[in-house]
Amino acid sequence: MKFTPESFRAWEHKKITLLGMSGVGKTYISNMLRQHDWFHYSGDYRIGTRYLDELIMDLVKAQAMQQPFLRDLLRKDWIYIRNNIKVDDLGPVLSFVGKLGNPEQGGVPLEDFVRRQAQYREAEIAAVRDVPDFVRKAQEVYGYKHFINDMGGSLCELDEPGIIDLLAEHTLILYIKITDEEQERQLIARAQSAPKPLYYRPEFLLEQLDIYLREQNLEYAAQMNPDDFTRWVFPRLFHSRIPRYEAIARHGYTVTSKELSEVKTEGEFIELLERAIAREDD
Repeated sequence: MKFTPESFRAWEHKKITLLGMSGVGKTYISNMLRQHDWFHYSGDYRIGTRYLDELIMDLVKAQAMQQPFLRDLLRKDWIYIRNNIKVDDLGPVLSFVGKLGNPEQGGVPLEDFVRRQAQYREAEIAAVRDVPDFVRKAQEVYGYKHFINDMGGSLCELDEPGIIDLLAEHTLILYIKITDEEQERQLIARAQSAPKPLYYRPEFLLEQLDIYLREQNLEYAAQMNPDDFTRWVFPRLFHSRIPRYEAIARHGYTVTSKELSEVKTEGEFIELLERAIAREDD
């Protein structure tokens, strides 16, 4: 969606998609807006509770069945296991994706990892396609005035025809751009200090895996320390995503992460959007 500052100001039911790296403030802003009559659609929450729920539970149950005591309880239906994912705690989704590397060090074998990556991609695409329906339900069913779509950092990696056009048709896309080199350094350092599971485009993963194995004089992925590989690959993933985000941003508007960090209220967020629209009109 495209606007003039005046038409945006007159837009009664605002619908915004936040786009950008994990850690730039998307969820912080979304949680703030939830207190002001905005429906918060979390793509990752939808993925975990709707599209990966059964796969996550199958993975957990497979681990539990390796313990004789739990195996007996599960087979007799004396206990049950459920997914308890929260909007601000995506642990089950992260555990499902896992980190590539030595299984004895908590890693996932390459074949399993590639399969889970593909399953995650399909789940994220499905969660994006659900946005128009949740835009409708947010107003008609739940009675919210506005809609904020908090998509995961891997949205730019999906390469699925039509999904960006879908978001641009039903929402205003707001790209949060990192322009401060120090913030970029801090974000990368934070990600490396506590490596988390990530989604990679298949061609990117295989290319970077080959480079890493050669640099480390390793023969195959199962020899890798999963945290070491995740730390090593993150800066490369970070920089590979920037042009992809910027291509999507042409469908909407751009603000800097510094500008967003100064937003503390709903009114300040609306003012920031108006400035972004006005900049493009100039």
